[in-house]
Amino acid sequence: MNLESTLLLIDLYELTMLQGYFHEGMNETAVFEFFIRKLPKNRNFLLAAGLEQALSFLESARFQAEEIDWLACHGFRREFLDWLRDFRFQGDVHAMPEGTLCFPEEPILRVTAPLPQAQLFESRIINLIHFQTMIASKAARSVLVAPGKELVDFGLRRAHGAEAGLYAARAAFLAGFSATATVLAGRRFGIPLSGTMAHSFIQAHDSEEEAFLRFAEANPDRAVFLIDTYDTEKAVRKLAALTPRLEERGIRPLAVRLDSGDLGAHARRVRRILDDAGLTGVGIFASGNLSEERLQELVAAAAPIDGFGIGTSLDTSSDAPYLDCVYKLEEYAGKARRKRSEGKATWPGRKQVFRQYDPAGKIASDLVALDGEDHPGEPLLRPVMKGGERLFSPETLLAARERSARGLASLPEELRVLTPAAAPYPVRFSGRLEELRRSLDRVLG
Repeated sequence: MNLESTLLLIDLYELTMLQGYFHEGMNETAVFEFFIRKLPKNRNFLLAAGLEQALSFLESARFQAEEIDWLACHGFRREFLDWLRDFRFQGDVHAMPEGTLCFPEEPILRVTAPLPQAQLFESRIINLIHFQTMIASKAARSVLVAPGKELVDFGLRRAHGAEAGLYAARAAFLAGFSATATVLAGRRFGIPLSGTMAHSFIQAHDSEEEAFLRFAEANPDRAVFLIDTYDTEKAVRKLAALTPRLEERGIRPLAVRLDSGDLGAHARRVRRILDDAGLTGVGIFASGNLSEERLQELVAAAAPIDGFGIGTSLDTSSDAPYLDCVYKLEEYAGKARRKRSEGKATWPGRKQVFRQYDPAGKIASDLVALDGEDHPGEPLLRPVMKGGERLFSPETLLAARERSARGLASLPEELRVLTPAAAPYPVRFSGRLEELRRSLDRVLG
């Protein structure tokens, strides 16, 4: 089964609702919007990501004949299943481009389509955009606290499944990471690859010197050595003594990697040993349960570390493993709709977001307004699909990465920190939107 195109990758209630819509003949135009209700703890912003995968799914998702036959065994009506055989998305999509800074209550994506089409894709749209937005936002925090450092995604082995590992690598690169250790992500998304060796390689040889030599001979262009299997400082001295033999073979060590202990203290001692041996060009790379908070500490302490491998905390977004995000109906059959559930109320109608900047080019405030209103600022939602077909060729990941870099550069200082800002970024709502909400409330009683 191809996860990227099967329409069984949905929640059951989407099919039961669809059968209800089919039975009632409800096929008028609906508008659904995907947005984040509130920021997780310690987040001051989010980075929108995952749009490319969402659009690809909308383009290609179909029910296969064998899937229809399988559904026939689960209580669905034959005439409804026959209707599903030709089901495809034929609606319009507006969205914030990937790499755009976004905030609570702002539509990140808007789907306009016949009600059954807009409804059926709910769970997969949330699944794809939620995950990559969560990971990109997590990765951006490391990018902000470790400027100029090489940051590598090391998280595949702890990711919650293969797709999560791949998309985490993509989202991290979009947010500004330098590379990934996940080989398939390199092939699929064009992300640079980076990796060294495991402790088992050292342990499999009778001595560290032999392991270093054999690894370098096998990988002359990737001579990065893991030095903390036994004794970190002794290992780097062994490598320094071995370097003349390596250079005779045309091999020069690129870097050493630290993976345990007091990384800052070890890095200082290792740096002195390397410099005293004339190996000033050999870098120091660190890994081992790192988070953005630990990076900040190491950078603030001026630890001589050139790059970091970040795994578990990144690919699981360990401190904020989900976003309070939803995909809600805002208009049907030409009428604005609004949910008023306690703590989960929504703003009615199809909307646009206008972003304003201060004279220094920093983001200053956002205004959420009804679509069609004219306000100062940059409109963030852009048309990307019409009639079920893309309006443009797929954007490159590099283009989204560059947009992310511009967005992060536009963050005011109070939003760049790892702790909650003294005041949240201002998101306002237009007068017309406020009045529409009040008018609906009067009608609903």
